[in-house]
Amino acid sequence: MQWKTQNSLCPKKAHVWLQVKTMLLCFFDHKGIVHYEFIAQGQMVYQQCYLEMLTRLRESVRGKRPGLWPDKWILHHDNAPAHDAVRFCEFLVKNSITKMDHPPYSPDLAPCDFWPFPKLKNALKGQRFADLSDIQRSVKTLR
Repeated sequence: MQWKTQNSLCPKKAHVWLQVKTMLLCFFDHKGIVHYEFIAQGQMVYQQCYLEMLTRLRESVRGKRPGLWPDKWILHHDNAPAHDAVRFCEFLVKNSITKMDHPPYSPDLAPCDFWPFPKLKNALKGQRFADLSDIQRSVKTLR
């Protein structure tokens, strides 16, 4: 309720849009996307989840970049706690994966901000999606 005069216009009401969000984890190199996965809504990327994802990433590298297999590829990612856990480091050593450290507090050096995500945002800009599967289908067709 609000006070108004007889001659004043009716107030405008904002339309509420329901937001559907999904998390996309993307692994890429200078040639393009090597592996990507959507995370289930509400799921956190914890240590075990990340290790399982790296196993699938290894298989993608083996299939899509055979010249880099088994030991000529370098993994570069941010400083999330799951990336520095003991089990994660053991996994890298066991599978002969070289890790490039990301400098602390340096958002300027996040490669994903310069290549895949701006391309993805431009392609999806202005579209409305009905549900999660709609978003995922649109992203998969951009490859």
